[in-house]
Amino acid sequence: MYRIIDKIKSLFLNGILVILPLSITVMLFNSFFRIMKGWLAPLIYILPTCLKNIPQAEFILALTAIFVIGFISKTFFRVLIHKFEAVLSKIPLVRPIYSGIKQLVHALTNQDKLSFNVVVLAEFPNAGSYCVGFLTGDCPESLSPNKEVKYFNIYIPTTPNPTTGFFILMPREKFVITDLTRQEAMTIIISGGI
Repeated sequence: MYRIIDKIKSLFLNGILVILPLSITVMLFNSFFRIMKGWLAPLIYILPTCLKNIPQAEFILALTAIFVIGFISKTFFRVLIHKFEAVLSKIPLVRPIYSGIKQLVHALTNQDKLSFNVVVLAEFPNAGSYCVGFLTGDCPESLSPNKEVKYFNIYIPTTPNPTTGFFILMPREKFVITDLTRQEAMTIIISGGI
């Protein structure tokens, strides 16, 4: 009798382990889809009448706009985009936010082969605790808290959104360089270590 109950428990747990990742993935995509639909809802008002009857037409319009902007930025209007970014860089409150996010997105994508290539385990937020982070360079001497010790710049992304995180200055003895690739590290961070 106990063997039958154990077998039933085992089958049930196996079923849960198969269904749970799929269910959570579907739930996250559904939540993301609803958020995006809310953001794109105003686009329905600028659609031509013939497209308003197409389900999710605002997504089609947004994707088309993204592809067109990508095509234009790669070919014709690169100079125009640089001028637009130059204007943004002169606006006091917009400049630090826009340039910081642009650099972070550029570093986290495969377009940038130099940044974020060294994955480290940084002793953060306190002694004995370690976070997965990226070595982003040497700390300028003007920022160094101790001029006699060499400090390094480390970016520690947060889970599950790696575009937010912590920028810390750390001496060499407080972090360990790993053999992980950037993609492996990002997978660990986004999945919460799973």
